Amino acid sequence: AVVTATDVRPATKEQVESLGAKFLAVEDEEFKNAQTAGGYAKEMSREYQAKQAQLTAEHIKKQDIVITTALIPGRPAPKLVSGEMVKSMKPGSVLVDLAVERGGNVEGARPGEVVETDGIKIVGYTNVAGRVAASASSLYARNLFSFIETMVDKANKALAVNWDDELVKATALTKDGAVIHPNFQPK
Repeated sequence: AVVTATDVRPATKEQVESLGAKFLAVEDEEFKNAQTAGGYAKEMSREYQAKQAQLTAEHIKKQDIVITTALIPGRPAPKLVSGEMVKSMKPGSVLVDLAVERGGNVEGARPGEVVETDGIKIVGYTNVAGRVAASASSLYARNLFSFIETMVDKANKALAVNWDDELVKATALTKDGAVIHPNFQPK
């Protein structure tokens, strides 16, 4: 996937680029001072917001998925994606507004709902962190079951590990009382 991220905090640029994504921001003097000592974003001037909105508008129409998370402590969430920007996106695109509980970053987002406009979905789920835990646990359980299932002889109802299997080789630490994983061999 080609990933682009934006933020008004300069420290975020390095974090984004270290993950292989492209950083997108208006990097002027105001940008250089946009972060509080506590690491939070300061509220930007109207001029900066207009420049950032223009830059976002140019790029958002090319995106398939947009996830917004911008919050300012003690204030409503800033509107970052206008209705016009939403309309410029391709049908089938998805916007996820993680700030919807504090007013939202995306125009048209509604708390607890998925809204579809001209074939573009705006996801306004609340308590996303609470939803992720259940999904992550379920995904982990399915993956673990699928992995272990390959090591069971169902007909004989017995363990039948194929020690030449790529996944077994990558995950087995010991066999017959000896350390077999190359990363854990005594030096």
